[in-house]
Amino acid sequence: TNSRMGNSNNKMTRSCVPSSTGSDKNNVKTMDERIDALVLRLHEIEAVKFGSFTLKSGLQSPIYIDLRVIVSYPDVLTAVAECMWDVLSNNGAKFDNMCGVPYTALPIATCMSLNHDCPMLMRRKEVKDYGTKKAIEGAFEKGQTCLLVEDLVTSGMSVMETVHPLQHVGLKTTDVVVLIDREQGGEQTLKKNGLKLHAVLPLSRVLKVLEKEGKMSKELVEEVQQFIAANQTGGDKPKEEKTKRETYAGRAKIASNQCAKDMFHLMEKKKSNLCVAADVDTAKELLELAETLGPEICMLKTHCDLYPDFTEDFGEKLQAIAKKHDFLIFEDRKFADIGNTVVGQYSSGVHKIADWSHVTNAHIVPGSGIIDGLKSVGLPKKRGLLLLAEMSSKGTMANGAYTEAAIQMAKDHKDFVMGFIATNPNAWKVEWSKGLINMTPGVQLQVGGDSMGQQYNTPMNVICNNGSDVIIVGRGIYKAQDPAKAASEYRKAGWEAYEKSVK
Repeated sequence: TNSRMGNSNNKMTRSCVPSSTGSDKNNVKTMDERIDALVLRLHEIEAVKFGSFTLKSGLQSPIYIDLRVIVSYPDVLTAVAECMWDVLSNNGAKFDNMCGVPYTALPIATCMSLNHDCPMLMRRKEVKDYGTKKAIEGAFEKGQTCLLVEDLVTSGMSVMETVHPLQHVGLKTTDVVVLIDREQGGEQTLKKNGLKLHAVLPLSRVLKVLEKEGKMSKELVEEVQQFIAANQTGGDKPKEEKTKRETYAGRAKIASNQCAKDMFHLMEKKKSNLCVAADVDTAKELLELAETLGPEICMLKTHCDLYPDFTEDFGEKLQAIAKKHDFLIFEDRKFADIGNTVVGQYSSGVHKIADWSHVTNAHIVPGSGIIDGLKSVGLPKKRGLLLLAEMSSKGTMANGAYTEAAIQMAKDHKDFVMGFIATNPNAWKVEWSKGLINMTPGVQLQVGGDSMGQQYNTPMNVICNNGSDVIIVGRGIYKAQDPAKAASEYRKAGWEAYEKSVK
C-alpha cells in the first residue's frame, strides 16, 4: 500500500527529537542575541503594537500582538520557527508529529516541519459534512505524541480547542510550544491539563528589550505590566467575588451635580442608557433626527460647529424636542483652552452653548483652570461637565497618569463635573465617586474599527466588562437604513447589559 498509516517500518513512526540550530562559530549569534534581534524585528513590522486595543474578551489593552503579519516576512517567519525549535531542543521535548493551532500558527508549524523533516497534522476548525468528515487531517497512528504549535498563549483556551480533537483520535499531547507567553495564566491552565509550555519569549522579556532599545517608555512598560497583572486568566489564584453594581437610581442619591442626578433618574425612568452621536452635516438634519430618535435615547450628542445652517433659534427648537421626548442635550465641544477663553466660548459667540446644552465636555490639558472657567458659566444654569478621561481612538494619549489627573479634578469640582468620557473605568487604579457618570463612545453591535482609527466595542462589553454607564453610538444609528429601528436595537442591547450588571 502507498499509505503510511499503520506501517511501523516507515519514517512516519520515528520520533522528532529537536537539536539546536545554533553554532559555536564566531559569526553566528547566540540564542539570546537571536531572540533579542527577533523582538526588534517584530516591533519593526508592527507585529507588536502599543496603543488602545479591544481584545476578543472586550478588554481594552495597551498592547496588541498580531503575529499573522509574519507570513509576509519570510526572514521573520524563519526566525520564529527556528527559535521555537531551539527552545524545544533546550528543554528536551520529544514528539512524533506536530499540529499548528489554526490559523496563525499553521505557517509556523509548516516552516518547522519542512526545516526539520518532522511530520505535520492539521486540525479543521470547521469539519465538513461531506468527504471524510475528519477533524484531524494527515497521516498518524494512535498512541503517537503530537506537539501543539501556537503563536502565543494568553489563557490557554485556544490551545485546548485543538488538544481535544487530537486526543479524540487517539493522539497523546504533552507539550505546547509558543513564541510569546503573555504571562496571564495560560501556562497554569495548560499545566492543569497535563501540558508543558515551552515559550521562546515571556512578554516581560519583550518589554525589557524594547525599553532597553528605546522603543518603549518606562511609563508605557509599567502600564502594560499593570494591565497584565490585573487581567490574569488562570492559575491557582482564587476568583474574587464580583461586586454587585449599584443601580442608576441608587447612584443618583450620591451624585453632587444636578445634571448627573437628572441623568440617572432619566435612564431609570426611560429604561435607556443610549446616547446618539448625531454627527450630521446640518442643523435641519439634526433636528429631524432628534425628533425621530427622541423616544429611544437618554441623551443626544451634537456638534453645532458642523452646521452651516445654524441659527439663533436652533437651541430653542432642540430644547423643545428634548423636553417632549425626555432626553438631555450634550454639545461635544471638547473645550481645551485657558479659563478666560473658554468662558467666552461657552457663554457667547455664535452658538451660546451654555444657553441650550445641558452637558458639555473638556480636555484637562490646560489644568483645572478650564473647569473653573466653564463652571462660572454653567453651574448657575445647572449644567454638567464631562471630562475626557479616556478616548476610543487608536493611539490615544488619554490614559494612565492623564486619566488619574482627570479623576482628581472631578473630585475637586464635584458640584460641576458630572462624569467622564471613558473606555474602561473598571481598569482604573484610583477610586472615583459612583455618583459620576461614565460614557463610552465607539460602540457598535459588532467589535471592530474604522479606517480613521476609531475602535468599536459592544454594549455588553462596555457596560458589563468595562464598567461604563452610557453607550454612545454614532454611525451605527444615523447611517442605518432605518435609524429609529437601529436606535431601538441599541437601546435594548444597552439596557440588557445594564440589567445583567446589577443582578
